[in-house]
Amino acid sequence: MAAATAGICAGAVSRAFAQGDWPSRPVKIVSPYGAGGPNDISARLLGKDLEQRLAQAFVVENKAGAGTMVANDFVANAAPDGYTLLYAAAPYATLEALHKKLSYDPRKDLQPVAMTATVPLFLVVNAKSPAKTAQELIAYGKSRPDGLTFGSPGNGSLPHLAAELLLRAAAVKGIVVQYRGDVAANTDLLAGRIDATLTAITTALPHIQSGEFKVLGVASNAKSEIYPQAVPLPEQGFTDVVASGWYGFMAPAGVPRTIVDRLDSQVNLALQAPKMKQDHLTLGMEPDGRSASDFGRFIDAEMAKWSGVIEKAGMRGS
Repeated sequence: MAAATAGICAGAVSRAFAQGDWPSRPVKIVSPYGAGGPNDISARLLGKDLEQRLAQAFVVENKAGAGTMVANDFVANAAPDGYTLLYAAAPYATLEALHKKLSYDPRKDLQPVAMTATVPLFLVVNAKSPAKTAQELIAYGKSRPDGLTFGSPGNGSLPHLAAELLLRAAAVKGIVVQYRGDVAANTDLLAGRIDATLTAITTALPHIQSGEFKVLGVASNAKSEIYPQAVPLPEQGFTDVVASGWYGFMAPAGVPRTIVDRLDSQVNLALQAPKMKQDHLTLGMEPDGRSASDFGRFIDAEMAKWSGVIEKAGMRGS
């Protein structure tokens, strides 16, 4: 009995030491997108900062595919020891509503650690468009039998959902055309084959600066530091049209609270550095540090909001 008690105590001490000593080996950050994209770059910027703060390597591993589901599932099934993290993106909150069944439970299998950034979505049209404001674009759409055509970088993406949200909020007919990324959508916008996009501004910015595109608004409650000239859509009468992409760290369910709390505090400290802020603004992201609990409430709200849009738009798939 004494030996058994000693074994239990030794196990408890070992587990406590392992948590207190975290990280004692390299930590893997799983990006749900390919190398070179905003999510990947942001993960690497923050990983490098965490390496300096915690004196351990933070290595980014890209697991793109299935609209971020490949990465989400991988981390959901990883050991809950704090050595495998997900750099989650906005589709995390919409996949449950878009698909009847997932290979993981987004409400139970992963836990929030720290939110890092939002990606404001801008309403962009061809410079030759007769519309100079969002209201004028809607009026233009209502004057046409088929309404408006929006370009989207992918089915079920936040830009797709945001366009559906605007069409319904404005009570205007329209269709959202799916492309393989923003570049293809911008090509058709340049050619006049679609009326608008409602997406991140980074790929459109060269065309805006050259005078080929114009920005009619941003789907945020306040002006964006990324492009402050854009008037928020709520200020133009579309009070419910608020949408943005987002990023943040998540971990497998069961990762000890001590590790989550340490990561939470270190990530939020990293986001306060002026250079980190500027680097993210350049990527089209606004640093938005939130604690694990606040991040969890944010995800819950996003799930509720977008499930309603998805249902009304008839987007639910298999």
